[in-house]
Amino acid sequence: MLSRIKDLAQDLAPRLIEIRRHIHGHPELSGQEYQTAAYVAGVLSSCGIVVQEGIAKTGVIGELVGGTDERLVAIRTDMDALPITEAAPLEFASRKMGIMHACGHDVHTTVGLGTAMVLSGLGEQLPGNVRFLFQPAEEIAQGANWMVQDGAMNDVSAIFGVHVFPSIPGGSIGVRYGALTAAADDLEIFITGESGHGARPHEAVDAIWIAAQVITTLQQAISRTQNPLRPMVLTIGQINGGRAPNVIADQVHLAGTVRSLHPETHANLPEWIESIVANVCQMYGARYEVSYRRGVPSVQNDLVLTQILEGCAKEAWGNDRVQILPESSMGAEDFSMYLEHAPGTMFRLGVGFKDKPNYPLHHPQFEVNESAIITGVVTLAYSVYQYWQQSVL
Repeated sequence: MLSRIKDLAQDLAPRLIEIRRHIHGHPELSGQEYQTAAYVAGVLSSCGIVVQEGIAKTGVIGELVGGTDERLVAIRTDMDALPITEAAPLEFASRKMGIMHACGHDVHTTVGLGTAMVLSGLGEQLPGNVRFLFQPAEEIAQGANWMVQDGAMNDVSAIFGVHVFPSIPGGSIGVRYGALTAAADDLEIFITGESGHGARPHEAVDAIWIAAQVITTLQQAISRTQNPLRPMVLTIGQINGGRAPNVIADQVHLAGTVRSLHPETHANLPEWIESIVANVCQMYGARYEVSYRRGVPSVQNDLVLTQILEGCAKEAWGNDRVQILPESSMGAEDFSMYLEHAPGTMFRLGVGFKDKPNYPLHHPQFEVNESAIITGVVTLAYSVYQYWQQSVL
């Protein structure tokens, strides 16, 4: 079966490059993926796949009917781009000023379509049904939740996902057991003091100075009160407050992001943060309000599905092209929302070049090694096929 899948994928290679370049040249922001969705739906329909459009606003679901195995497998890829002006000197560069596929979602979408084409080509040899999820709005961490609300995970037994990774060579596969990405939450802190003359601080309650104490205390407390073997990151990215250079501010607004890997740490963060803010503000006579909003949880790859994927990748490409990733990422991925409804695994698809700089994700000069597309298609298609060969999951 592996040779059959490889042959089908190789025959599709020129078409998949064409698809990827079309999507790359026509990027769309989160929740606005109308043209991309229509394009995806057209490709799926041409393969005889049943298509549902308008899922999760601008998402697409493709349903491929296979054999009698009742276990439904899902494959998720995302479609949205970023508000970044492309600087890479490509003939097929973005035609939309200020919008770019700087996170590789054009490759993800192409890999998803290629996998659909290959699996549809197996005909009666396909053991069960496959559901292809083409998700909008991953970059704003909303699309997966929208897809779930619209029934994308109904009856799904297992789900596979892919994300490009410029840190490893094109055509390589990165596998991670357990935590792949971090939980990501939003934090806002409002501090209220008392205004006064800048020359008489003892007659006021300086909200800016207290905000500085809050930020410093939070960062220090991470190293002294949190388990160093359970990583977390707290970043305050915005500070707003004050009206004039010689007036002590009575209000300050802080906004940031909180990332964590361990579920217990994640669960305790709101209470931990509020206790620190409360203690600092009480000490200096300020009032406070903490708004902590849960975002997406950590992607926790399923052991058995990850073993299947690793084995398929090694069989397809050899041990030297498959890496066990030693570290989790503190970045976030809303693929985790699907894992609340079925076990799943996401792998890293190497897109790095050997002979030129590899810019990171979200960089205006980010490029991908297009040879990775076939690697991704074959790995996903073969992993899905082998999933059904397991007697108990």
